[in-house]
Amino acid sequence: MDRIALFGAAGAIGGSIAADLRKRNQPYRVVGRGRTELERAFGSDPNAEIVTWNPDDPSSVRAAAHGIGTIFYLVGVLYWQFELHPQLMRKTLEGAIAEGVKRMVLIGTVYPFGRARTERVREDHPREPHTFKGRMRKEQEDLVLDAESSGKIHGTILRLPDFYGPGVDKSFMASAFQAAISGGRAQLVGPIDTLHEFVYVPDVGPVALALASEPRAYGQAWNFAGPGAITQRAFVEQVFREAGAKPKFIVANKTVLRVMGLFNPLMREMVEMHYLLETSVIMDDSAIHALLGDIRKTSYEEGIRETLRLMRAVQHH
Repeated sequence: MDRIALFGAAGAIGGSIAADLRKRNQPYRVVGRGRTELERAFGSDPNAEIVTWNPDDPSSVRAAAHGIGTIFYLVGVLYWQFELHPQLMRKTLEGAIAEGVKRMVLIGTVYPFGRARTERVREDHPREPHTFKGRMRKEQEDLVLDAESSGKIHGTILRLPDFYGPGVDKSFMASAFQAAISGGRAQLVGPIDTLHEFVYVPDVGPVALALASEPRAYGQAWNFAGPGAITQRAFVEQVFREAGAKPKFIVANKTVLRVMGLFNPLMREMVEMHYLLETSVIMDDSAIHALLGDIRKTSYEEGIRETLRLMRAVQHH
């Protein structure tokens, strides 16, 4: 495959794709706003070329995309600034197309689906988001698919559920791992007995790279689901059990989120997406299995055990 760039590389999914590129001894570029963060994550990898960008400056976007064949787009925004998602995607696409980038892979989410109307959500499930965040994510997806259909760049989307794993601190489940290790109490948002799925972050890199190098993947979105449906309660109990600790957690409901939201913008914004905790959105990913063949999915048991092991190793370091 030609030259790869990870835009918004410093997060957990960027780390997973980079880890797989490292295994292949393949050079790649990491792009982000802050050099310090990128140096910390990739500075020890001789294959990683570190580039900082300002997405609001077209020449900076073009410089970041220069000489690249495939962009993996992982750019995050603050939870209370979701209107930036389509704006940043538009600017990135314009720069990438101007530089002759051939392929764009957006790592997406379940938000554009809105409430699930079926027990399993396939790629052809209606995208009718009833939330602002869902609409912004749908707009972002549409920009990629429109650029593909107008022949400017090949675009595809890989949709993921919530994820967990080593180095993931921005997930619902991060507090459970920290609490299980430190002997504290996990802070959960309820209800905690609705079925969910969680993908183990190291499983994402190989799938994202396989999808990018499959010509038939372009022009549409693909689901990549967790290894099965599980409740938050069962997941958290498993985390504590693996850590050899007695499960301790407190559960905030929607009213508590609203009150906390008066002081905390993240909590305030979580109220809007609370429907995801009340109604299950379980993805059907049989299409990507048919497309790519053998896909590794780590079981919850193994993924939880490995996450705890790596977190402890970091603490003792």
